[in-house]
Amino acid sequence: MELIYLSRRDVEDIGMTMAEVLEALDEGFRLKGLGKTEMPPKPGIHPRPDCFIHAMPAYVAEIEAAGLKWVSGYPPNPAIDLPYISGLVVLNDANSGLPIAVMDATWITAMRTGASAGICAKYLAVAHSSVVAIIGCGVQNRCSLEALRETLPRLREVRCYDMLPEASRRFVAEMLARFPDLSFIVCGTAREAVRPADVVVSAIPIVVAPQPDLEAGTLKEGALAVALDYDSAWSSEAMRECDKFCSDDVSQLLATRAQGHYFSGIPDAIYADLGELAAHSKPGRESATERIFSMNMGIAVDDIVTAQAVYERAMTAGVGLRLPL
Repeated sequence: MELIYLSRRDVEDIGMTMAEVLEALDEGFRLKGLGKTEMPPKPGIHPRPDCFIHAMPAYVAEIEAAGLKWVSGYPPNPAIDLPYISGLVVLNDANSGLPIAVMDATWITAMRTGASAGICAKYLAVAHSSVVAIIGCGVQNRCSLEALRETLPRLREVRCYDMLPEASRRFVAEMLARFPDLSFIVCGTAREAVRPADVVVSAIPIVVAPQPDLEAGTLKEGALAVALDYDSAWSSEAMRECDKFCSDDVSQLLATRAQGHYFSGIPDAIYADLGELAAHSKPGRESATERIFSMNMGIAVDDIVTAQAVYERAMTAGVGLRLPL
């Protein structure tokens, strides 16, 4: 018996595109909405202040994907030249339970996180969305923009804000090289970036005691906000003024809130999770004037369906190191 090990380079070199990741996630969410997944709320440990290491298991029926992501988020790491997010994915054979693959989770985490913003836009953004605001110009929002480029055909303008101006400038230089047809604007504040935007994605470091910069009235009528950073960027009042409040997984959102550190200010009424939207059991956007908010927790179903696709490609291509069990 043996398993395959895929390094970060191996995973990246598989060549899976954002369009393919979006397709995998959309199917994963559809199956979740149909009750064909098993995914307990993620347990975690917190060895340092504002740092976490989480275990994220999931099983997705029909595509027979089973596994776990062991992932850490350490906000101090970039200052010492280490990644904020790191981890591994372990895949198991759904029939025997035996491990079949171990792979680096860095690329998978970034791509599936960005893709989740794209899925939100598919179901919750106005059809004519042309202006996007990016709050936090790191890896996750690079992938978010890539996903939004796939799901918003009229996208023309990207408004960027990061508390480190150099991060905004690097973001614009890299993204303009990839998407020369888009117009990029570096903004001096988060509010300046958000006010004209049809879609807003925030992805700043998650901390227990944030000082939210985005207040009520910042999000314009008809806009969609997607938070990839818990409630670090948005005030309670801003979230509560939205007409619909969604999540990629309501159970996980409420379980995290019950721990007492996050989400005390979210609305009591949660409209839907993305699985219900993808399975068409609930409608997404119903008018051009609705303000809609999606709090995306980052869920294991996304990781496992993406990792399963990477694994299948690796097996076909003969990529990776085979190790005995």
